[in-house]
Amino acid sequence: MTTLTSAKLVLPVSERDHIRGSANAPVTLVEYGDFECPYCGAAYGILEELRQRVGELFRLVYRHFPLTQIHPHAEPAAETAEAAGVKGRFWSMHDILFTHQQAVELPRLIEYGTQLGLDAAWLVEVLRARSFLERIREDFVSGVRSGVSGTPTFFLEGLRYEQPVNLPSLEHAIQETAKRKLGATAS
Repeated sequence: MTTLTSAKLVLPVSERDHIRGSANAPVTLVEYGDFECPYCGAAYGILEELRQRVGELFRLVYRHFPLTQIHPHAEPAAETAEAAGVKGRFWSMHDILFTHQQAVELPRLIEYGTQLGLDAAWLVEVLRARSFLERIREDFVSGVRSGVSGTPTFFLEGLRYEQPVNLPSLEHAIQETAKRKLGATAS
């Protein structure tokens, strides 16, 4: 049985979010993550496998929750992802950052941006100006208000997911939630 707590997602999913998957997917999974967090890195691999197996059943929403006290490069990495997002490349940068988690210092962030076709001078300027910091803080505050204290934290259909973050547990939770939702709409 999937365990969901009464902890609810305070900020509903909307067009402001980074969403991967079909808008028609029956299940929404929201992740509060940190690009430098090793547990988020492990979850990234699980989510990629999950997308291969049951990707038609869910859409993934990624929200920033940089733990700056222990991950000094997490916030600049999040800002780099947001900069890439302005150019339509958020998910490409997301994937690069998680696959190169051990190398997210500023020179590397610029390098990843140029690999995605971003202008290096522009990227340096927006990072220097902290142009996307407010957006990241909005995610962070919404996480705190939703009871997030560490990463990764997941919300399944707006309720905090409390089971292990592993492939069998997440796959089961998504399949069961989809069954319930699709069964309810068929009735």
